Amino acid sequence: MSVTLLPITEVARNCGIPEQYLIPYGREVAKVDLRVIQSEAKQGKLVLVSAITPTPLGEGKTVTTIGLSQGLNFIGQKAIACIRQPSLGPVFGVKGGAAGGGKAQVLPMEKLNLHLTGDIHAITAAHDLASAALDARLYHEEHLGENFTAQTKLPRLNIDKNRIVWKRVIDHNDRALRRIKVGVGGGANGVEREDGFEISAASELMAILALATDLQDMRLRIGRIILAYDTQGKPITAEQLEVAGAMTVLLKDAINPNLMQTAEQTPVLIHAGPFANIAHGNSSVLADKVGLQLADYVVTEAGFGSDMGMEKFFNIKFRQTGVAPSCVVLVATVRSLKSNSGRFNIKPGQPLPNEVTQCNVSLLAEGSANLGWHIRNAKSYGLPVIVAINRFPYDHEEELEYVRQYALEQGASACEISEAFTQGGAGTQALARHVVAACAKNNTVTLPYADSMPLEEKIQTMAKKYGARQANLSERAQQNMAEIRQLGLDHLPLCMVKTPLSISADPNLKNVPTDFDIDIARLQVSAGAGFIRVYAGNVMTMPGLGTLPAYRQIDIDAEGNIVGLH
Repeated sequence: MSVTLLPITEVARNCGIPEQYLIPYGREVAKVDLRVIQSEAKQGKLVLVSAITPTPLGEGKTVTTIGLSQGLNFIGQKAIACIRQPSLGPVFGVKGGAAGGGKAQVLPMEKLNLHLTGDIHAITAAHDLASAALDARLYHEEHLGENFTAQTKLPRLNIDKNRIVWKRVIDHNDRALRRIKVGVGGGANGVEREDGFEISAASELMAILALATDLQDMRLRIGRIILAYDTQGKPITAEQLEVAGAMTVLLKDAINPNLMQTAEQTPVLIHAGPFANIAHGNSSVLADKVGLQLADYVVTEAGFGSDMGMEKFFNIKFRQTGVAPSCVVLVATVRSLKSNSGRFNIKPGQPLPNEVTQCNVSLLAEGSANLGWHIRNAKSYGLPVIVAINRFPYDHEEELEYVRQYALEQGASACEISEAFTQGGAGTQALARHVVAACAKNNTVTLPYADSMPLEEKIQTMAKKYGARQANLSERAQQNMAEIRQLGLDHLPLCMVKTPLSISADPNLKNVPTDFDIDIARLQVSAGAGFIRVYAGNVMTMPGLGTLPAYRQIDIDAEGNIVGLH
């Protein structure tokens, strides 16, 4: 595919960013200075792209997000896309990059999928600075004992080494680091204790970067982060450890959104990459603010299905900012609906079963129940829902028409085929017109629970929203709940930590599960990000590499061209 990219300075000029607010990182990437945001500026419409329950193969949600932004420009509207920044873990692991694909992708995709402007590296450095500060304070207090305050003029924090909740991070998949020992040997090596690593995208700093409204707000949020608890059970924050200021300094450039372009020169703001299982799974508030000021329509993507990133957009991001989408676009594919029937064990790298690629309307009808659930779930938040069928070459017209009719019967305001991958913006022009019509309506977001609702009632409300009979809280979860109430943080919204591979919390329950309970193992406060993580099952925050990792195919030629990166 031959594509002509504009200099990033021209992309910025075309979308209305004055030169003084552009911070170029070479010819093709730039950061946008936050001072470009003007509170009195006219605001565009926000379009939230979500999906049905995802499969391990990926079904083209980013392709649709990028393609829809191109389609809106194709029909004469001014549009910008906002997406999350990819993590190196999936890039070198199994999933590959997150630039979209075909004629609906962000370019140069190598820059997006690798270091970009160093934001994730900055998060890693800031996070691990806090880890180093914690272990240093633990060592010095233990080493100096009763003389610590006399020698340092600092109060003792009395860190409980068994209740340090701030793990270290690295931006790679490395299962060997999930559980480690630090300070091995004691003495000058520090205090020996159990620790572990999470992938950098799982850091609370990533969630904070995505939710902060300005530099000062980010500084205050970082100060509120709970790093550990003392021997009396009281939280120890980054502010108390006196490391919050230095952490913020390391993120002072990362807070500015990154600007790139699509294959059709549509501007794209890429900023932050919080997970959608242990965080809220959406790009940054600041990228949205910049985009909404510059364009008529901002198309943004929420991670995983509507029970994950979309739900958290409303319950976390919207609650904190008040910026609401005007409509929801749900992405589905014929193959994903067949896969959601639960009849197959589909894995990356393995060929699809014949039943998935052959015309099979009865199998499609069985799996379409999943689409119906997601339409109803999205509509429950009070906005119009448009279904986008991301078309694959082997899709059959009879099956496409079935999905279209089914979506409309289930309450979608429109259902349109997207051919963004092969046709770019021209392939989403009909979808774009439906989006414009939906955004013209006046709608109010409806939330499933109030901030003031008792914490356990919030949990039960969300469990029942997934179709569960009830949530069963473990003894540890009940203890955590009591601690959160004592801290006065029970007003915070929930971040339901569960598998993305099922509407339930069990990845083996496919399609639309019924007659199940959700077991809550524990609760944890992300005081800086401003939500409560409710762990419904074991969610991996440090992935491992598979037997055939993607890095095997990635190389560089004599001219410096990167090959094998997808």
